[in-house]
Amino acid sequence: MRVLLTGATGFVGRELAAVLHRGGHEVVALSRNAARAREQVPVLRDAWDWDLLAGPPPAEALAVDAVIHLAGETVAGRWTKRKKEAIHATRRDGTRHLVEGLGALPEGGRPSVLISTSAVGFYGERGEEEITEATPAGSDFLAQVCQDWEAGADAAAAHGVRVVTMRMPIVLGARGGVLEQTVPMAKFGINGPLGSGQQWWCWVAVPDVCRFVADALRDATFEGAYNLCSPQPVRQIEFARALGRVLGRPSFLPTPAFALKLVLGEFSVEVLTSKRQLPARLQERGWTFAQPDLEEALRATLLG
Repeated sequence: MRVLLTGATGFVGRELAAVLHRGGHEVVALSRNAARAREQVPVLRDAWDWDLLAGPPPAEALAVDAVIHLAGETVAGRWTKRKKEAIHATRRDGTRHLVEGLGALPEGGRPSVLISTSAVGFYGERGEEEITEATPAGSDFLAQVCQDWEAGADAAAAHGVRVVTMRMPIVLGARGGVLEQTVPMAKFGINGPLGSGQQWWCWVAVPDVCRFVADALRDATFEGAYNLCSPQPVRQIEFARALGRVLGRPSFLPTPAFALKLVLGEFSVEVLTSKRQLPARLQERGWTFAQPDLEEALRATLLG
């Protein structure tokens, strides 16, 4: 297949592009800087410049069999007013513009499938509740962002495009994401509980994200929203301890909730709230995770 990827220079995008290329797919990309994308992701067959807030992408970029949409402002970091606006706009407006571009293509010339990202933030704070795809959306900032994000992608169905949505939690990868931020601190023992440490953290390893995408490209029975997360969520303190064991470092020096709020502002809510996400729809169809156990996934990711 000829596959168009947005967000190709992110750590998930880089790994996914390589996996798709090894699988025989031809991978092209939309990027804010196409030249940089070609340099950072050498497996790309081609790339086009696209400001996702300015309007639809170039029509020639959309002459593909499938689209995988990963682009969006990172949620990590202190949530200033400007940061929150960027988080929301890149997902809401960027996805809307992408789908407008798909709709403008002649009938019969559109991609067959759009695989779009969303996040566990769709559900908001849930405490001890087990979250499945049937759980209703939350009402906080990130929950609203995710609802707008998903609605934008779902609009592609009106143009005859199959839509698959990945509601992802923490993604474990060696070259980015939460581990890029936490591993350096953990090596110095700054890896204890965040707040109480009892909040549920869900996670997924990059190889399982890539396997899911490859299967969803090939199998037309994949449709709608999926919780793309390990079936074994853990409490945050257990995440910290598992990381410490893998690195051979103790897990101590807790970070109080008030300190996180001072440093991260409103983003601290996403670190301190509890989301016990489960991949119910994937389990129902018998789809299995290659890396379902946290400590084994951390060892594979960090130690190879």
